[in-house]
Amino acid sequence: MSRSEAEVPEASSERGGVEGTLQALQSLMGLETAATAARLYEELGLAQRERLLREAEQVSPEVRERLSEVLRWARDFSGAARLLRGCGVDARVAALYVQAGQYVDAAEAYLREGDAERAAAAFERGGALERALEVYRGLGAPEAVAQCLVRLGRPYEAALVYRELGQPHSEVEALGCVPVGDGRYVESVLRMCMLLDAEGFTRRALALLADTLRGSEAARLDPALAAEKARLLRRMGMEAEAEAIIARLSSQGIVPMDAGYEYLKAIPIFGELSLEDMKDLYRVARQVLIPAGAVVLEKGTAGVGLFVLLEGTVEVFSGTEDDSRRLNTLGPGAHLGEISLVQDAPVSARVKARTAVRALRITRAGFQHYLDTHESAALRIYRLFTQNLAARVRALST
Repeated sequence: MSRSEAEVPEASSERGGVEGTLQALQSLMGLETAATAARLYEELGLAQRERLLREAEQVSPEVRERLSEVLRWARDFSGAARLLRGCGVDARVAALYVQAGQYVDAAEAYLREGDAERAAAAFERGGALERALEVYRGLGAPEAVAQCLVRLGRPYEAALVYRELGQPHSEVEALGCVPVGDGRYVESVLRMCMLLDAEGFTRRALALLADTLRGSEAARLDPALAAEKARLLRRMGMEAEAEAIIARLSSQGIVPMDAGYEYLKAIPIFGELSLEDMKDLYRVARQVLIPAGAVVLEKGTAGVGLFVLLEGTVEVFSGTEDDSRRLNTLGPGAHLGEISLVQDAPVSARVKARTAVRALRITRAGFQHYLDTHESAALRIYRLFTQNLAARVRALST
């Protein structure tokens, strides 16, 4: 038996109490490896270990670092991390807290170390989702923000993030988590149908809508969902079924509005219009059909008003030449030319129909008449237009 092994029980019995144990640990660290001192620590009860840790927190950082090795050897990773706090080794502290399964404490240590990315992941792993969300937002990590929002039970907000990212699949998945009792449930179903249809999954959109109507009495009575079902049936070539739905709605005194109304309402400069003003604006719009290959807007020419895409896709090019750079491809829900409604400025890009396109169009003349007859709406539109324009200028200057 070595000297250190003989002295472990003696040190405990002679000195007694926590202070004696702490001194014994320190003396054993000088005699043998941390494993021997760890054995003495392991023999202590929970209350004794807690008192020892409080005592050890008062000693010098150098001694605390050595004691932390003893605790690590004894697999008290949490205690070892606790002793190292304030020693300027927060990366080691975080790693020890991870070993202990204390992810929130680990996250705080990562933050002190300046490693926000690991901190956010540790907060999320530890269930501190609001803290994780805060850090992810600070990092500018929208996908992680969206995932956090879903886990927090806020799928509609997550869907808005995915919409901004241009990730329709993820947006559909998030919207599918919006519960039936949520006030945005119908809006979510309509948006999912539109996205699925735009991606070529019209049959799946129709099945989703049918399930929704079967599963909720409120949904069966909602005219917007009925109108969407009629639209999807038309897309599937089932005109008779679609007409039957429209006839039923008309008999109830309901004039159904297709997805174009929702698309129009989603345009930022119309974001503060009242229900009646919004309906009046929708009545100004006219549907137009644009053949594949046709130029919708030509760069440098005068603007001709607003286009809201209902079906089909268009491509946006940097110039008028055939070999100009393609900037974007837009589909249902996208809008073009809204600036020309309120400002006499040349078109900034060329837009060409990639496929046959069905769109809502509001001419500049029609919109001007609307503004002249809707003073309150005009004030709201111009205010939002000014704010959006200022935001774009700031974005370009930073």
